Amino acid sequence: MKIGGKSYRTIWLETEDIEACKAVFIIDQTQLPHRFTTLRIADVRTMAHAIRDMQVRGAPLIGAAAAYGIALGTNENSSDYAVRQVASELISCRPTAVNLAWAVERMLRVLLALPEPERRAAAWREARIISDEDVKINKAIGRHGVALLKALTKDRDEPLNILTHCNAGWLATVDWGTALAPVYAAHDLGMKIHVWVDETRPRNQGASLTAWELAQHGVSHTVICDNVGGHLMQRGQVDCVIVGADRVTSKGAVCNKIGTYLKALAAFDNSIPFYAAVPTPTIDWSIRDGLSEIPIEERGADEISYVSGLDLMGNVSSVRIIPEGSPVSNPAFDVTPERLVTAIITEHGVFSPTELETLLKTSGLSR
Repeated sequence: MKIGGKSYRTIWLETEDIEACKAVFIIDQTQLPHRFTTLRIADVRTMAHAIRDMQVRGAPLIGAAAAYGIALGTNENSSDYAVRQVASELISCRPTAVNLAWAVERMLRVLLALPEPERRAAAWREARIISDEDVKINKAIGRHGVALLKALTKDRDEPLNILTHCNAGWLATVDWGTALAPVYAAHDLGMKIHVWVDETRPRNQGASLTAWELAQHGVSHTVICDNVGGHLMQRGQVDCVIVGADRVTSKGAVCNKIGTYLKALAAFDNSIPFYAAVPTPTIDWSIRDGLSEIPIEERGADEISYVSGLDLMGNVSSVRIIPEGSPVSNPAFDVTPERLVTAIITEHGVFSPTELETLLKTSGLSR
């Protein structure tokens, strides 16, 4: 994707020379939309901090970031013990998104099968392959998803109104995005589309990130507060809902940013299709019951107690918005049952929840 006319991925190598590579660069998403800042990450501790504090976020991106974290660890020590320790530290950073553990476990399988002297170069190569694969996967999600959007726009002249929740655009992946990949593909084809962007409290990834990247790409959009979606659906102003996911069960339940379940309920009540766009590494084939088996990350109270923004002096400031002493609960995700999900858009095609087992059997994936 492009920022100010320059192409960027969300994470990239300091040098393409694997033997010489010592670091990666990321876009610091905690500074957006007010400042565009890139950070050099040269050690595991800094990468773990970036994942935990959401300088990088989004299930596919933190998978790629964790893979590079393993590679960074081999710069210092590539013994069995050291590699496993780094893997454990990275997996603990964000427990809900399955892509993180998937990427780390893939790196472990590759590295632990090799002699120690070969591991450093192999780690950097494999992490780069994981990143490149993510780009290809998301582009394919866009290709399959745009076919759904074309069907919805048939025989109409007015723009197609799409509601999305949180950020599942290119900032949540290495490039292209998941939920927004069909949106970008449709826009680039000249289709008339408009995106309703939920602000997505408490961290405001919709207002801060989704709106910013849609504006960068020239896509028509409107930011709304989290409680407006149902009202718009009742008034016929939403044609479909597309979200990403941090984990999807083998039965098709979707675990995504807190508030997604409420959007799915409203969509179901108004006969509006509800889609989740996910790469297949986001599908956890070992889990069937999302409500009881998916760990839900509980984040810090400050995300609710304080809100950040640009003040009148042009400085980014935080202000407290709740009374001192009031307790806070901050679950980061909720689970949308499969009965509310119209379809899952993957790089292999579009599947209803009941068809996911067919995807598993026909695409060569493993549980």
